[in-house]
Amino acid sequence: MKSTVKKLAKSEIELEIEVSAEEFSRFIEKAYLNLGQNLEIKGFRKGKAPKEFIEEEIGREKILIEAANLTVEENYKKAVLENKIEAIFRPKIEIKKLALGNPFIFSAKTAVLPEVILPDYKKIASKVERKGVIVEDKEIDSALKWLQKSRAKFSAKNQSAQKGDFVEIEYSSLQIGQEVQKDAFILGEGHFLPGFEEKIIGMKSGEEKENITLNKEGKEIILKVKIISVQNVELPELNDEFAKSVAKFENLNALKNNIKQGLILEKEQIEKQRLRQEILEKIGEKTEIKIPDILIENEQKQILENLKKMVSERLNPVRDSWGKEEAQKDSISNGVKISFADYLSKIKKTEKEVIDSFFPQAQKKVRNYLILREIGKKELDSEEIKKYTTESEKIEKIFQLLEKL
Repeated sequence: MKSTVKKLAKSEIELEIEVSAEEFSRFIEKAYLNLGQNLEIKGFRKGKAPKEFIEEEIGREKILIEAANLTVEENYKKAVLENKIEAIFRPKIEIKKLALGNPFIFSAKTAVLPEVILPDYKKIASKVERKGVIVEDKEIDSALKWLQKSRAKFSAKNQSAQKGDFVEIEYSSLQIGQEVQKDAFILGEGHFLPGFEEKIIGMKSGEEKENITLNKEGKEIILKVKIISVQNVELPELNDEFAKSVAKFENLNALKNNIKQGLILEKEQIEKQRLRQEILEKIGEKTEIKIPDILIENEQKQILENLKKMVSERLNPVRDSWGKEEAQKDSISNGVKISFADYLSKIKKTEKEVIDSFFPQAQKKVRNYLILREIGKKELDSEEIKKYTTESEKIEKIFQLLEKL
């Protein structure tokens, strides 16, 4: 086998592969065996007919095509390995010469991983500022308050809603014919649209109010609201007994220390992600790379598939009683799932417009992957690479190396 490599535009290559007539004859013999093994020809046992009978039964053209397929499968892989080509996708095969007694010639076009010319990434990474993590007392108090509220006791209230009461409501926009939405929160804590909560103070269970006018980002919104229920909220006292009831902490200070450590770990994780992103962005600014269109297109398709899956399992963010957003299975409203076509209709976009909007995100993701991969080739020797069985493990190791610079 002989092969030549021709570089094309946009990180594509064309391999031309020539298989000698002698070598090709071996694949022809194998084609006769493959195609003849299930043939039932009168006068011969199944699969035992001579070649001339097999050829007469199925035709020489089919035998040559089978031989060509077998030759391409084996020799394309061999040529890729010999030329150290990092092919990305299945090649486009074109037969150039196919005849008995002659060399078999074919070409294979494919996209390859592009050349990545890195800057002095170690110097860049070392200059990115590492920020310390600080947890303030007010953050601990806020978390403690949330914990206190999570153990509150509720009881029905027959009087009108006042600040500090827990209310459940239904609402809809009169302007756009919006379907009825539900929400629940502590009245007066500002978890809804500005100005809204003040307008429902004094309402009772079952009471409705129309034409509640609000302003959101310079747009006027008119809502219809119904109070479903009003409840008293009884908060437990923050003391040592409360701490013991939460998770058998010795006292309230022990609980606060535990909260502080949790906040530190959370902030350290956020800082680690920020640091990694900044390092990668600064390296990317100085990196030379021409990304094949097909890599970005495939990433866009993957993002679209993820969106379709999310829509099919639609998670509608709703506030819990303390204003914290939680994921609740829902569609646009009331737990009714919608199709992706309906989703596109609601956002007034075509599928093409949606996938096109993913271009910057897909380009950045592919670019970052290629940069990290190239750094890995320079920083991890073959023995180290063997230790990491997945790409995510390799990337984690690369980031750890960059963070220490």
